[in-house]
Amino acid sequence: MGRILLFNKPFGVICQFSRDGLHPTLADYIPVPDFYPAGRLDTDSEGLLVLTDDGQLQHRITDPKHKLPKTYWVQVEGVPDEAALEKLRRGVELPDFTTQPADVCLIDEPASLWPRNPPIRERKNIPTSWLEMTIREGKNRQVRRMTAAVGLPTLRLIRHRIGEWTLEGLEQGTWKIQSP
Repeated sequence: MGRILLFNKPFGVICQFSRDGLHPTLADYIPVPDFYPAGRLDTDSEGLLVLTDDGQLQHRITDPKHKLPKTYWVQVEGVPDEAALEKLRRGVELPDFTTQPADVCLIDEPASLWPRNPPIRERKNIPTSWLEMTIREGKNRQVRRMTAAVGLPTLRLIRHRIGEWTLEGLEQGTWKIQSP
């Protein structure tokens, strides 16, 4: 069975090894050959990226029929009320599909959080809040689209967990290899 590499992806890094000349890539952080991402994170998202050197394992991790839960820490603009949280828990109707229900709760800012570079935009008269949100699908920009649809634009998005793998013990921009 293949090996797993866990990487704490910084903001602005592209989830590919080939360079585009504009952004840092995985090649700037991971000098280990033959590992490939099992899934992606948008350039403006941070946190856990799972890579593997085994194509079958890569497919199993990313295949929607396995429904590995993905947990995110989401900083949103505004303070969610119970109605907004309940909409996320039931599934959100978006223009192109209806999401599956999410597990979501209001949390304090995570204690292990690193500063983001560049910092998020802040507006003096609008508070921000943190959510912990777990989804079992992973469509393009899904968490951002879900929070926006309930009136809570995402300011910062950090993937904390995929299945059993977490960011625990990984500083921003660092990686480790572990057994699958």
